Amino acid sequence: MQIIKEHIKLKQFKQCYLLYGTEEYLKKLYKNKLKTGIIGDEDTMNYTYFEGKSIEIPKVIEVAETMPFFSERRLILIQNSGLFQSANDLADYIKTMPDYCYIIFVESEVDKRNRLYKAVKDIGVIAKMDGLDEKNVQLWVAQLLNRSGKKITKDTLMYFLNKSGTDMEGMVQEVEKLVCYAMDKEVITAEDIDAVCVTQVSNQIFLMIDAIASGKQKQALGLYYDLLALREKPMSILFLITRHFNILLQVKELQGQNRNDVAKKAGVPPFAVHKYMSQADRFTKQGLIASLKNCAEMEAQVKTGLMADQMAVELLIVKFSQR
Repeated sequence: MQIIKEHIKLKQFKQCYLLYGTEEYLKKLYKNKLKTGIIGDEDTMNYTYFEGKSIEIPKVIEVAETMPFFSERRLILIQNSGLFQSANDLADYIKTMPDYCYIIFVESEVDKRNRLYKAVKDIGVIAKMDGLDEKNVQLWVAQLLNRSGKKITKDTLMYFLNKSGTDMEGMVQEVEKLVCYAMDKEVITAEDIDAVCVTQVSNQIFLMIDAIASGKQKQALGLYYDLLALREKPMSILFLITRHFNILLQVKELQGQNRNDVAKKAGVPPFAVHKYMSQADRFTKQGLIASLKNCAEMEAQVKTGLMADQMAVELLIVKFSQR
């Protein structure tokens, strides 16, 4: 990302950029910054957008071969195409495309063995965007608040992060709500956060597992009932509980490795690794495996009609929190 920032700052761009990864907010942010830097916000004549896996390569090439209209540059944006996971002719073309043409690819997943990936790497810039680490996400949120004239203590900032989940787009929305709510205040407090910020479902599950680990059965059940009141389906909650235990098991098995590697393998943002590690320490590996087995067995009972879904999840929570 630092290389892209430099290109934007100096207004000197490569002909190809590939932005990929799981963090949609960062991909959207840098996609828009590159677009503005390369052709500006007003130039629609020299901007073409392709999306989806049904993109026809000849059409992309046809656009690329079209001279820009009263401009020095033409920009093509290709998003969620799957081109970096399949064979296609674009790999050969981008090496010889006209100097006036620029292409930005935005993808979720790529295969680094793919010819197009290697071609972009040779002539352009590839940036993986899987979110920020814990230190940088704290700095980022503090900067968002600071731009609006607000301050926040480190403890309150951690409280906000624990409540708002791991999605950066969601965090931006919660920060905007906080700023509006605390319009006449300089310092954001935990009370402000409780007043306007919505606890994400994923974080409700995290708090539920925390309560289970502490043997706080009443609290764990209370969080379950809160989710039901929000119209979350019992089987969806069971899926999230299972997923959470699976993440904890992976994190436990990966302890000692680099946090970014743990984040990638466990499928969580880098800044969330620390709290998952801390929670995983409260369980044994055997206990997590047993919990996953219990979840699978209960799911089977619900699907075969032996148990009602709401009661099944409730019984699981009771069983888990008795340990």
